[in-house]
This record gives sequence, structure tokens and C-alpha cells, in this order.
Amino acid sequence: MEKSLKNLQEAFAGESQANRKYLAFAQKAEQEGYHQVAKLFRAAAEAETVHAHNHLRAMKGVRSTTENLKEAVDGETAEFRHMYPRMIAEAQAEGDKEALRTFNFANEVEKVHAQLFQKALDNLDNKAEADIYVCQVCGHTVEGEPPDKCPICNAVKKLFKLIQ
Repeated sequence: MEKSLKNLQEAFAGESQANRKYLAFAQKAEQEGYHQVAKLFRAAAEAETVHAHNHLRAMKGVRSTTENLKEAVDGETAEFRHMYPRMIAEAQAEGDKEALRTFNFANEVEKVHAQLFQKALDNLDNKAEADIYVCQVCGHTVEGEPPDKCPICNAVKKLFKLIQ
């Protein structure tokens, strides 16, 4: 079982990355006018999601909403406290401005995610709903109306996407 668990974890990571990559490829194909190719990339991305979810369930990685929220808070917190600060320092040392920019954006947004997950955990019995928007430049996530300018990357309000 130990090898199977390791293999499930590896497969989950690979399928998850393929999903994100194929969605980025689909976006580029659309921009270049290749609508059928974009559709194919989106279909493959959806299939990779099915695979990833199957692997995660086999690992017993999806538990109760309370447990899932606690794991999400812990994961986001580890990212902004440990993972991204190390990556930011290394990008600064190498002078890689593009990596530095994207790491800084992600680091700031992970703090927001941890807060939003903790708020959801603290108010789990409250069934009230609110709109949630995501900045398409940096990923900043807000409940309610998006700001006129993103506090992380200064993107304008129209660059926030409503999440359904």
C-alpha cells in the first residue's frame, strides 16, 4: 500500500498540473483563433480533472468540509509563511523579475485565501452566500463587490472575474 499511496500522490500532482497547463494552452489557442484546438485542450483538461479527483478520493484526500477547510487554512498558511518567502528570496538573488513578481502576487493572495478559508470555517453554520471575484492578473480573491483597483496588483475592477 505504501507504493500505491506514493503513486497516487504522484499521479494526482501530474494530472493536476496537466489540467492547468491544458487550460493555459486552450486560452492561447483561442487567442490565436484555433477554436477547435482550444476545445480539445479544454476537453483534455476536464479529463485530467476527473483523473485527479479519482486519485485524490483513492488517497482518502477528501474528507468533511470542516476537515477540508482546516487543511486549506494550513496549506495556504504554509505557502505564505514558508514556501513563497524562500522562492521570493531566491528569485531576488537571481535577479529574476518575472518570477519575483509572480511569487509576490501569489504570496499575498495566499494570505487572503487563508483568511477566507478560516472565515468560512468559523461561520460554517451560516448558509448566507456572497459573490466571490478573482483578479485575473494576480489571483486576489474577494467576497462581495470587487474593488475599483486590486490592492495587490492595481488591476482595474473589470479584470475581476465572478466565480459561479
